[in-house]
Amino acid sequence: MQRRRFIRRMGGGAVVAATGAGLAGCSADFPTAALEAWHGPSAQEELRRRTLSYAILAPSSHNRQPWIVDLREADSITLYVDRERLLPMTDPWFRQIMVGQGTFIESLLIALRERGMAPQLQLFPKGGFKRRELDGRAVARIRWLTAAAAPPRDVLFAQLLRRQTAKVEYDITRPVAPATLETLRLALEGPMVQFAGTVEAQRVGPLRTLGLDSARVEISTPRTMLESMQLTRVCSAEIARYRDGISVNKPLARVAALVGAFDRTVAPPPGSVGFNQILASYEGSNRTAMGFVWLSTPTAKHAAAGTQRSAERTCMRLQLKATELGLQVHPMSQAPREFPEMRQYYEKLHKLLLGKPATEETVQMFCRIGYCPTRQHTPRRALNGFLRA
Repeated sequence: MQRRRFIRRMGGGAVVAATGAGLAGCSADFPTAALEAWHGPSAQEELRRRTLSYAILAPSSHNRQPWIVDLREADSITLYVDRERLLPMTDPWFRQIMVGQGTFIESLLIALRERGMAPQLQLFPKGGFKRRELDGRAVARIRWLTAAAAPPRDVLFAQLLRRQTAKVEYDITRPVAPATLETLRLALEGPMVQFAGTVEAQRVGPLRTLGLDSARVEISTPRTMLESMQLTRVCSAEIARYRDGISVNKPLARVAALVGAFDRTVAPPPGSVGFNQILASYEGSNRTAMGFVWLSTPTAKHAAAGTQRSAERTCMRLQLKATELGLQVHPMSQAPREFPEMRQYYEKLHKLLLGKPATEETVQMFCRIGYCPTRQHTPRRALNGFLRA
């Protein structure tokens, strides 16, 4: 959207009138129904529905919530990828979609233990997907024995309703202490997944630059930019209707949507007002990163050792542990993406973080860290929308 085109269509007085009128479907109020899940389940909910109510709060790329669960077998939950919720342009190899499966699984296991269950996890009960493919087979089957001795409760359960991903500028006057990284490392690192991070200025600077450069590639590539635009929910009515994607309810966006000026069929060209606004948000995020953390796994051993699935679950525990510490962890997903135009920065990311190519070790998650005030949670669909009929 070009500024002059927008002004011609609206006129200054119309902008004020539309903003102040709170027209139907474009209220400044965020729809409460989209946030109901964050209040947690009722005490009367059946065990599986109760624990799934926590699992659907897990983070996923573009907030796609790509999960389908089958409850037809007693004392069991079977998880599938919702293949209607993929990201073919930005995530052509399904890595980020599978990260979302892992965050869901880990949240579910934590919630089951809280209810005194001893869950048994079976990954890919019908066999794993082929490399860079994804089909209709189950991702996981979780069962539990009600007669089994209750396992220790997970201390991170308390963070499931508190966790959030703040996609805003961080407080640059509040550094992250090296000891905080060490606390995260001790809580997460194991033989299957490597955790590392930095708050050192000489390393943080180049990573900030990499983050912005890779974001510029994504928003400059029409098909990847359009994928995000088409998943952007503008105004309260759209947010309430979809309860997923990227929620935007700022005044100018509401006015643009009201007059049909928010065009989701054409990516904003570099140099346009829309492009510059998007780029500025990425600039703010990267400029205020107070450090970075990342997870990686040995590339050649992924499939045989199951390390990639472990990395996905570790990602959930990383975010929950950070929440416990009052720290924000925001995945910077652009550089780790595998679409062709990102290749230069994908390779640079591996060099800067690991000192080796992705053929030897793969970065599964790359996040900025820092502090900011508590933010609003992201929308979630109603639980029934995740259940297989």
